[in-house]
Amino acid sequence: MLSCRTAPLALPPTLAVDILARYGETHRAYHDAAHIAAVLDWFDIVAEGPTGWRQPAEVYVAILFHDIIYVPGAKDNEARSAELARTHAAALGVDADRVAHLIELTARHGQLAPGDVAGDPDAAMFLDADMAILGAAPGAFDTYDANIRFELSEVPLDAYRAGRAAFLAAVLGKPRIYLSSGFHSLLDTQARANLSRALESLAPQRPDDDDGGAE
Repeated sequence: MLSCRTAPLALPPTLAVDILARYGETHRAYHDAAHIAAVLDWFDIVAEGPTGWRQPAEVYVAILFHDIIYVPGAKDNEARSAELARTHAAALGVDADRVAHLIELTARHGQLAPGDVAGDPDAAMFLDADMAILGAAPGAFDTYDANIRFELSEVPLDAYRAGRAAFLAAVLGKPRIYLSSGFHSLLDTQARANLSRALESLAPQRPDDDDGGAE
């Protein structure tokens, strides 16, 4: 799950085992190895497309490490993931600062506009690949949405609904969900449909709408 058709480097076996073990932690449901594999699928699509990657090795390593530290609700997951990636950069032959920068940008999902990454197409497409699930088919998006709730199951339902709705509404309200033109053209319409549907499901239920069924 850590390899792809266009992988620019081979991981040392011991490192691959450690990465997979971290992504296999039991508190993960979305931020797991399957997510990394999905982002690597997009890595291949970009690599084999007309733009390609300017720094494929750095992007590849950033994908592998960007969620390697994941404590549900923690505010420093991205910073800690970036720091761990730094410790392996030299052995992998990649630019540690560049890898760390890409990972740290993921803490700003939903806040960035295309102008924030102007002149850096790798950053734009890396971030878009990480957010591609928003534009997935409805069933895949619904699974993602349920998995996020599982990971944050310790958050009281009302607080979760409020926080999740605020995030999704902020993303939906942006003129551009995706930072690169390619991802925008491909995924924007479906992403907006998915986000609108998810927001409807998070709206407070009126008493007369309650059918007594379980959520």
